[in-house]
Amino acid sequence: MGEEQHIVKHLDDVTGVPCPCGMSRRIITKNDSNVAGLHVTQIRDAAVHYHKQTTELYYVLEGSGTMLLDGDEIAIRPGTAIMIPPGCRHAGRGEFKAVIVTVPPFEADDEYVD
Repeated sequence: MGEEQHIVKHLDDVTGVPCPCGMSRRIITKNDSNVAGLHVTQIRDAAVHYHKQTTELYYVLEGSGTMLLDGDEIAIRPGTAIMIPPGCRHAGRGEFKAVIVTVPPFEADDEYVD
C-alpha cells in the first residue's frame, strides 16, 4: 500500500452492517488503511466472541451496561475505555454505543463466536 495518506469520511456516509455485537458502521476499514480500523457500533446484548489477531480499543459514547472480558463482568458508562487483546472472549451486555479502533484493521475471518 505504500505510504499512508490522510483519510476523511463521515459517519452519515457509511451503511451499518450486522455483527455479533449489534450494528456496526465501519468508517475506516482495511480498504482504507493497513494500520488500523475505526467503527462506531451500537451494541445490544452481544454474542460472546473473540479475535485471534485483532486488538480492539472500545470507547463508550452513550448508554450503559457491562462488558464480559474472559469471564469478568465490568460495569461501563460513557467515557469508559477498554483495551481487548487478541484471544480475550468478550461481549457487551445492555445497550450502548462505542467507538471501536481495531489494530490491525478488522477482518471478518478473524471473528470467532463462541
